[in-house]
Amino acid sequence: MTKALRRPLIAGNWKMNLDLQAGRGLVRALRENLSDAAADVAVCPPFTLLAAVAEELKGTPIRVGAQDLFWEKSGAYTGEISAEQLSGVGCSVVLIGHSERRRYFGETNETVARKLESALRANLMPIVCVGETLEEREGQKTYRVLETQLRGALSGLAPTEAGKIVVAYEPVWAIGTGKTATPAQAQDAHLFIRKTLAAVFSPEASLAVRILYGGSVKPDNIDALMAQPDIDGALVGGESLKPVSFLRIIHFQSPAKTN
Repeated sequence: MTKALRRPLIAGNWKMNLDLQAGRGLVRALRENLSDAAADVAVCPPFTLLAAVAEELKGTPIRVGAQDLFWEKSGAYTGEISAEQLSGVGCSVVLIGHSERRRYFGETNETVARKLESALRANLMPIVCVGETLEEREGQKTYRVLETQLRGALSGLAPTEAGKIVVAYEPVWAIGTGKTATPAQAQDAHLFIRKTLAAVFSPEASLAVRILYGGSVKPDNIDALMAQPDIDGALVGGESLKPVSFLRIIHFQSPAKTN
């Protein structure tokens, strides 16, 4: 499967932003101005907005995702939310292992693996996040970090499940900093991720996995990023809170369109 056969995915991660009114307003603007896009689209609001956003987007091609989940179906887990509960309010996508979850809340490769299995059990599409810190990149440890995170997260999956997951490469040093990996740097990491997926699953299975880039994605760099052969979309942070910017990212210009 070549890149042309992998449908791009643009996902917006709202993080801990927006109240109910602002969230509804944002998705209404997206809904009303989304023309035929060459990509799948998802938004990931805070838990408090999921039901309202799902209601606003009902009947549209825009998918609703959560920013995290817990691996148990139910029980005495104060403050947590299950895959089944997410599905029940209209979610079909979930982020797992975001670097901010790892940094602030102790997420590990082991917990990522358990959450991933839970998401697949509930038929949620997991976006599994991996990426290195600036210290790790400068220490020439990028490949080691990516391989460790991927193998740890995917340890419980069969090759037949590879096509059900999405991987997001998010260099931690580029998240919210204004710094962005160059298209060449991003492609290099994406290619390594795909080779690792080939080793974990199979070469054929790896070609079916969409790999997104996340890290200060903006309207002025999306076209160059999406021109790379192993970049299949974007996980967008701050710019996903701005309808005009996010819509421009969704409607990225492919090389064929710009020539």
